[in-house]
Amino acid sequence: SAHPFQPTQSISPFTMAQQSTPTSEATQAPENAAELQFGPEFDDIHILSNGQVAVILQVSARSALNKDEELNDVYRKTQKYVDRFNTMTNPEKEHQELVDELDNLNSALTTFRKETDEGEEMELHAFEVAALMNLVATDTLVEEAVALIPSLQRFSEAAIDEILDLIRSTMIRIVS
Repeated sequence: SAHPFQPTQSISPFTMAQQSTPTSEATQAPENAAELQFGPEFDDIHILSNGQVAVILQVSARSALNKDEELNDVYRKTQKYVDRFNTMTNPEKEHQELVDELDNLNSALTTFRKETDEGEEMELHAFEVAALMNLVATDTLVEEAVALIPSLQRFSEAAIDEILDLIRSTMIRIVS
């Protein structure tokens, strides 16, 4: 059975570089995360948070151990990075509990909607969802979140605080 965080398309940085075709600067807008402008290679991918990657790596490590396979250097370096920066973890929690909490938070952030004064509905971009899940701590302030993820400034301060509350409550459930 497929893991809930399994990307629908497997793309490594190497295949991405091979897939992207060079175009002239005049026809392609520059990538800019602060303005949520990404290249076409990011159109059909699922962005994962460090917590989600950690879960996938744990499952694959167990699988490799059961098959008496050795983990490669890229795996070990990725695991080290994720372990260092993943704030959504608790070794005392059941694996499925963490998966469920991360799924629920990802879903809550993905479905988060706010209406502008002009009646336009705004939602979080997948990049913002993953960045928020990676960067936000239980004491993160609105100003810090906007400094870390500048594209959030299109939301009101109250809306950003609402987003941060979703993350805080999940983090508290995970670490307690």
